[in-house]
Amino acid sequence: MAINTDKNSYTVIFAAIMVIVVGSLLAFFASALSEKISENERLEKQQNILYAMGINENEDEGSVNFIPTDKVAGEFSKYIQEQLVIEGDQITENDQAYLIDLKKQETAAKNGETRKLPLFIGEKDGKKFYIIPMRGKGLWDAIWGFVALDQNMVVQGVYFDHKGETPGLGANIKQRYFMDDFAGESILDGTEYAGITVAKGNNDPTNDIKDDNEVDALAGATITGNGVSAMIKESVKLYKPYFETIRANK
Repeated sequence: MAINTDKNSYTVIFAAIMVIVVGSLLAFFASALSEKISENERLEKQQNILYAMGINENEDEGSVNFIPTDKVAGEFSKYIQEQLVIEGDQITENDQAYLIDLKKQETAAKNGETRKLPLFIGEKDGKKFYIIPMRGKGLWDAIWGFVALDQNMVVQGVYFDHKGETPGLGANIKQRYFMDDFAGESILDGTEYAGITVAKGNNDPTNDIKDDNEVDALAGATITGNGVSAMIKESVKLYKPYFETIRANK
């Protein structure tokens, strides 16, 4: 007997079958690839941390080239001397600290739990770097990154990324010309932990002045820039007690 494909019931049944089939396939592939996805995320975090402290394969003024995935684990072990977890007044070493999910820690803090703060201490050419992870909100979705500081709280490098900022505008926070502006800026204003402001109408567009706690804003991306400013300031505030111990021991 021929199936009447014009009937509404046929359309509904066919759609339901397709949803089940496609859903099952997606679940299968997600499960099958979960280990590979986790591995890629692990390597990406290592690449980003190293990039912030200047370990990369940039070849010119405009490129953003990470340490290749087949080399990054070795380079990470070479340059990252310590991984710490700050939990209230307690500081512990944890070689998996870079895998801590900042979003989950934000939720934990909102629920009254103690937030776990990962901190990475690197060394390059005899100089120490203190690298902190950051997470904030851009125009459309989450933004995040890493900032590397020296013992004087001067920025040595940063790396920013985003989930869904506007191409050519807010998405430019991950462009080399923007990230490079942060190097040399201090997160201190006197004794206050001020962070760094992405300033619209900044009087130093070439970023030659390094004691103003400002970098020039991205054209057409005010909200994303404000998000970066807030992200840095809030992240710095979380690590202030630890930073005070570094400054006291200089």
